[in-house]
Amino acid sequence: MLRQLSIRDVVLIDRLELEFEPGLGVLTGETGAGKSILLDSLGLALGVRADTGLVRSGQPQASVAAEFELPADHPVFALLSEQGIEPEPGEPLLVRRTLKADGGSRAFAGPVGVPASLLRDIANGLVEIHGQHDDRGLLNPRGHRALLDLYGRVDASAVAAGWAEIERLSSELGTAREASEAAERDREWLEHAAKEIAALAPETGEETTLSEQRAAMQAGAKAGETLTGLDELLGGSEGALAQLRAAARKIERGAADHPLLAEALASLDRALIEGSEAEDRIARAAEALAFDPARLEAVEARLFDIRGLARKHRVEPDALAALGEELQGKLALIEAGGERIAQLESELADARTRFDEAVGKLREARTMAATRLDEAVAGELHPLKLDAARFRTAITEAEPGAFGIDRVEFEVSTNPGAPFGPLTKIASGGELSRFILALKVALAEAGTAQTMIFDEIDRGVGGSVASAIGERLARLAEKSQLLVVTHSPQVAARAAHHYRIEKAHEDGVTRTFVRKLAPDERREEIARMLSGAAITDEARAQAARLLEAA
Repeated sequence: MLRQLSIRDVVLIDRLELEFEPGLGVLTGETGAGKSILLDSLGLALGVRADTGLVRSGQPQASVAAEFELPADHPVFALLSEQGIEPEPGEPLLVRRTLKADGGSRAFAGPVGVPASLLRDIANGLVEIHGQHDDRGLLNPRGHRALLDLYGRVDASAVAAGWAEIERLSSELGTAREASEAAERDREWLEHAAKEIAALAPETGEETTLSEQRAAMQAGAKAGETLTGLDELLGGSEGALAQLRAAARKIERGAADHPLLAEALASLDRALIEGSEAEDRIARAAEALAFDPARLEAVEARLFDIRGLARKHRVEPDALAALGEELQGKLALIEAGGERIAQLESELADARTRFDEAVGKLREARTMAATRLDEAVAGELHPLKLDAARFRTAITEAEPGAFGIDRVEFEVSTNPGAPFGPLTKIASGGELSRFILALKVALAEAGTAQTMIFDEIDRGVGGSVASAIGERLARLAEKSQLLVVTHSPQVAARAAHHYRIEKAHEDGVTRTFVRKLAPDERREEIARMLSGAAITDEARAQAARLLEAA
């Protein structure tokens, strides 16, 4: 609720501190005293577009601060938290605005500078201002659906959850379709490349193995050229070993004749042994270096095929096998993508069916709530002298969303046979104010802001209608803080707190003052409202009776 309003240098107000309390408070005063200045000042603090005409003449700037006392769980705190503003727990919320004479303005939430637009967002949760030209609150169709749901305690969570599921599945389906379309464009190339790699069937590390085999066989071919003819030189009937054996046989026959011959024979025997071993090693080496030229050709051909395919796909030869698996995986995803799309389409169809069912139940609940609301408002119209008027809650089709498919708008018909239409277009100024009051009374249990301000809601009415307005305002004030700018003594008598707005002229300067009235002063002010400038005893007596009746 609004606890305090501090105004500096706004039009006729140089300095004003006002404290407010719960319940019904009225602001009265003679025409031109400055009641509208108070509302303009509050509007400035709540982010309304600044008008330099509000700055008091001769002053560099105007400033207005409004202090609100709010419960710890009030939604405004969540809004502030989103902006990184954390008011002190248990402390009142102070919103402030300064306006320079040259047009510059600054806004604050607590000690933190904020955009004026944030003040407007905050104000939506703090104050409702209802006047003859108000285009917000109850007169804004965008809020009618929420008000109807609050009034009827309509639970739209199933619809909201259903819509969230539809949006999730639609997004997934769109992504899956885009991926499938992109993959489908590459299918032909994928199939060709995957088939090509699969036909070659390369293995990881195969290029290295083949390269080593090729090098070994090429080395064998070179070594084979070196060994060619060695078997004839060493072995054979006329080879070196055969000649050594022949020499050994000749020496053996004369070895006994001289010791040196015996030693020569021993040397030849050793040479024959070493030569035989060399012949054996050469044979084995030749066997080891032997290769199949056809095998070398086959190894080289596969090696070249692997390297060529690797160059084609711009990968290392050892990565070909993994690339083949990747391409096969992409082809599998294309096939699986079609299955996933079909699954998502089925899930989405089911989600829409559930959403339609929830929407049907929500429409039924809203229709029942609308009927009750129409009856409640109708019951308030007669006492407010709107007997010929009719009210209805129109529910029409809207684009689907988290709220369902319902567009809700409050409509009125002010005369028998006249068509229904929006409040702002059908009702006159006085009628509009009374329609707003009737709606607020009917919607009292679904109230939004805890502070409501009514600007001359009783304009153009009097007598029993004014009494009915006062009674309803007092009823609303039992659960909310109401501030009412009024010219009606019947309304003023219902107030728990009465403020008089006065204008004074001192030293050629005109100033506006506001002061809270004591009980005796209240009777005098109501008497003035009854009789005009000259207050009579009869007016005082009538004022006393009004106060006693309230």
